[in-house]
Amino acid sequence: MPSIYLDHNGTCPPRPEAVAAMVAVLSLPGNPSSVHAQGREARRRVEVARRQVADLVGLPPATLIFTGSGTEANALALAGAVGRRVITSAIEHASVLEATLGAIRCPVTADGVVDVGALNGLLAGGPALLSLMAVNNETGVIQPVAEVAALARRHGALFHCDASQAVGRLSWDWAAIAPDYLTISAHKIGGPQGVGALAVRDGAPLSPLLRGGGQERRRRAGTENVAGIVGFGAAAAVCDVAAFNRLANLRDGLEARLRAAAPGLRVAGAGADRVANTSCLVTPGWRGETQVMALDLAGFAVSSGSACSSGKVAASHVLAAMGLTPDLAGSAIRVSLGWSTTAEEVGRFVDAWIGLHARRAPSPVAQQADLSPQDRQSVVSQTTRQQ
Repeated sequence: MPSIYLDHNGTCPPRPEAVAAMVAVLSLPGNPSSVHAQGREARRRVEVARRQVADLVGLPPATLIFTGSGTEANALALAGAVGRRVITSAIEHASVLEATLGAIRCPVTADGVVDVGALNGLLAGGPALLSLMAVNNETGVIQPVAEVAALARRHGALFHCDASQAVGRLSWDWAAIAPDYLTISAHKIGGPQGVGALAVRDGAPLSPLLRGGGQERRRRAGTENVAGIVGFGAAAAVCDVAAFNRLANLRDGLEARLRAAAPGLRVAGAGADRVANTSCLVTPGWRGETQVMALDLAGFAVSSGSACSSGKVAASHVLAAMGLTPDLAGSAIRVSLGWSTTAEEVGRFVDAWIGLHARRAPSPVAQQADLSPQDRQSVVSQTTRQQ
């Protein structure tokens, strides 16, 4: 049976348009910094891609710096915090949290939304750079970015937004939101891995991480990855937010069927606005990594926690920040749909998950110790009805 890929938040399968564009330039010999014809052609291809990515986010092409990843883009943004406190939310990607070990972490609600009141108090404490993701990679919860950006401006703080999981998925007016720094990642929209971009507002401080060359207007040294950048641009050009949002019907149907089959299951962040493709499923008493392995053997690719933390047997810091116990946080898997996902694939996944759950799950009453009072009552009621 061919594998069914449901880990688009980890990385999207490359779009055919991106692959074709990359193949077309792989044989070009020119360095984009060279002045001869081949170099000029390579430069032209890079600048076409820059316009394509800039058009996707509605920002001027000159603001974009191509990087080697979204992680590098985040690090480049955070390097602008010289002389300022760094404030992040408690649910940021590891590339933000581990790059700013002394950062102040703002709490989030039980649904995974940043506590704006607490953030207001933190921003009042003096000059700061605030880093907040637009969409959480594990839960799909959408953050109040426009409100937070305005709040940061009122306090004179710089604002960095990691939009890796939002670009191509939300129709936001980034020019109106006006973050000082905006992170974009190619492989989250169906482009290649190993390419990202940071949009920098004109006048925002920037301290290059890589020096020794004039590339990217001296903001990021090193010969550009022409093929990767061209693939990035091609993917950006075919992003369709309306088509992406239609995935909500598949996601909601998936969650409804699983909840009916496993009354103790909860969906992390279900009480907040989420992007259309993401389900973080918490099943008490069934370890997330066990589910991932069982589903992999059955031909389904899902994840447990962030893809950047693969191989680590540790509960999600995102779910812990949302108030889940270590046992519950360790019982989560993430299912994320994307441009290539079909209704048939989702249906087959649901059938497989229900079958695996039925074969391994202890009795509902035996799981009650891991449940909230509300979920425990639901289980008891259902068990009573079944007796």
